[in-house]
Amino acid sequence: MELRIATPEQLTAVYESDLKKSFPPAELKSLREIQEMWKKECYRPWCLFDGETIVGECFLWLGKPGWALFDYLCVSPGCRNSGTGSLIIQKLLEAEAGTVIFGESEIPAYAPDPAMAERRLGFYTRNGAKTAGYDTAMFGVPYKTLYWADAQIPDEELMEHHQSIYQGWFSPRRYAKFVQIPFDPQRPRQLTPWSEEE
Repeated sequence: MELRIATPEQLTAVYESDLKKSFPPAELKSLREIQEMWKKECYRPWCLFDGETIVGECFLWLGKPGWALFDYLCVSPGCRNSGTGSLIIQKLLEAEAGTVIFGESEIPAYAPDPAMAERRLGFYTRNGAKTAGYDTAMFGVPYKTLYWADAQIPDEELMEHHQSIYQGWFSPRRYAKFVQIPFDPQRPRQLTPWSEEE
């Protein structure tokens, strides 16, 4: 199997067939926004190919050189529970060697399905993720912060890059309204679709 960047047509196809069916509106960017980010060279839609068939995706949102947000990991429905997710992460880390990759995974206590959120965190831990000392909330969804790096990264440094990615794309108003880095459990939360206009 080979990990490579999707074509625009393949990106549209996997967005419709995989991502839209796997992520709720509060966690899923619009296809238009992903395409725009890709055109501006701050996004990499990696796909895992088995021959010419895409069996999973892992999208990176690029920050400053050497830093990237693991935006989405998705395994095609027919390939789940077969080790494909672990293979995608392994190949991503090889393809992006030298990059600190950080990501967000739902906090079980706030998740609609706490057991699934726990399993997801366990999956990432088994696949080499470290847990940062701060949480986040995006569009009303609270997340644990995870990262892949050769060494421990101080929370302050990781948080600075985490904030920078969102601040570099969102207007100050949208950032203040929808992004919490770090997460404040006392602040009111409302699940909001990513596509909502300011």
